Amino acid sequence: MRVVLKIWRQPFASRAGKFVTYSVNDVNPAMSMLECLDVLNEELIERGEEPVAFEHDCREGICGSCGFMINGVAHGPLPATTVCQLTMRHFKDGQELVLEPWRARPFPVIKDLVVDRRSFDRIIASGGYISVSTGSAPDGNAILVPKQAADRAMDAAACIGCGACVAACPNASAALFTGAKITHLGILPQGYPEKDIRAIRMVSQMNAEGFGGCTNIGECTAVCPKEIPLEVIAAMNRDYLRGSWHARDNVVRTITPFTEWSYGSKLKVDPVSESR
Repeated sequence: MRVVLKIWRQPFASRAGKFVTYSVNDVNPAMSMLECLDVLNEELIERGEEPVAFEHDCREGICGSCGFMINGVAHGPLPATTVCQLTMRHFKDGQELVLEPWRARPFPVIKDLVVDRRSFDRIIASGGYISVSTGSAPDGNAILVPKQAADRAMDAAACIGCGACVAACPNASAALFTGAKITHLGILPQGYPEKDIRAIRMVSQMNAEGFGGCTNIGECTAVCPKEIPLEVIAAMNRDYLRGSWHARDNVVRTITPFTEWSYGSKLKVDPVSESR
């Protein structure tokens, strides 16, 4: 099997990028898309050329590290599948595939197909936690959780933070991601104490990062590899509106977004940012 890969090559963020076309021969249909890139990179290294940079970790569709556009579709044409699970048998022999990184201002390109998704980390850090008493593990039956609530929480917690929702959204909205992180905590009894302030903090951080607003187009859930439902956005909006009333006197501090890349920590807190 042979495929033609038209890949976005960009050495670093401040340098202009361009598409470069490569022909990859002897592709095994059982290979994943990432394994196909591995084969290409081996050929490039043997020729003394720079290999294509792309993110990966578990290669089992769990970690959320991998992800890029394939022919304009986040993670490729197969629903509920990450690029590390997408096998080459789903493409035709000789087909041209256009690979490019997520396109969103809060996801600046680091190199080639790698983007900086630390904006997601800052959204989680702004309020994605619960308060629990320290000590030994509590009894499993101490807090009763309805089956329906547990199922909905697990559905929301399936989000792997890959960023496909942002890349697919015409507005570059992170509402599906943020809604999933708010819902999977707030729907359980353990998450009730911070429910209001959590929604305010995480939505405020999402806005501070520069993500667009949600207009319910639905492209996000269509490309989500874990099929996170749109209802988490409705739950986020409900919690945010309720929290804006109940916790209206609380000052919300957001983490200042930064786009430069380094190996050191540059987390800064903006004390001026407040909620209304």
